[in-house]
Amino acid sequence: MPVPLFSVIIPTYNRIDLARRAVESVLAQTFTDYELILVDDGSTDGTPGLADEFGGKLACLRQDNRGVSAARNRGIRLAGGDWCVFLDSDDWWLPEKLMEHKRYIEVNPGILIHQTQESWIRNGRRVNPAKKHAMRDGNIYCDSLELCLISPSASAVSRKLFERYGMFDEDLPACEDYDLWLRISARENVGLIRKQLNVRNAGHGDQLSQKYPGMDRFRIYSMIKILKSGKIDDAVKVEKTRETALRKSRILMAGANKRGNGNYASRVGQIIADLESERYNSIDSRFLVQEDIHL
Repeated sequence: MPVPLFSVIIPTYNRIDLARRAVESVLAQTFTDYELILVDDGSTDGTPGLADEFGGKLACLRQDNRGVSAARNRGIRLAGGDWCVFLDSDDWWLPEKLMEHKRYIEVNPGILIHQTQESWIRNGRRVNPAKKHAMRDGNIYCDSLELCLISPSASAVSRKLFERYGMFDEDLPACEDYDLWLRISARENVGLIRKQLNVRNAGHGDQLSQKYPGMDRFRIYSMIKILKSGKIDDAVKVEKTRETALRKSRILMAGANKRGNGNYASRVGQIIADLESERYNSIDSRFLVQEDIHL
């Protein structure tokens, strides 16, 4: 059986109607050299029936509920394509998206990760993203420290990069994409197709950004992890990572103190002390992802 150029991976959990629309947008693509993998993360709403509904045009993999990282990783492990192209189940694509990825790959063989631009829908209305969210290309690592600048549903990633940098961190309940993109962009240039080919749908109640307070704690965890790994080969990037982690940690500590959570603030304070003295390997940041906090 020939290897497809793209493996399209859609993770989903209890979003049968939204997942149906996402699948339909893939099946409507003008470029058809792809396989479509829907990973059902333990849904209870009939999602597995989508495979029959679409006449076997997709593979529907079911697993116990383990989160979006585990769902995406399962799709990656089973993918047969040279490139993994992700689509969150609440988003959808324009018909030319995969064709534009193919064209970009042909013209830019040395770029192993790239994305399209996207339009944003929030609560059913089109909105313009803030300037800080503007997608950019090239060496985007330092700009990406503040917030995630690669959208999973807009991205195409060569399988080679998962072999080099690993997959999504399943310990992270959110910001798992930020974590992976940091690891990749620390050493790889990121490409950009300057066409809005993904529709990013926001504002509905089951988004992770609404479920977890104090999202920067997950970004701090990721920055500490990459500092401890020693895999940043640029002193400027190392210092920018340390400075950003320090600033976000101080804000997190202040928020914990303000709400009377002195024990949490104290542990964040130890992270700050270790960052200030560059004792990266001494930092214990596991509690940032293991414990919930009201901020």
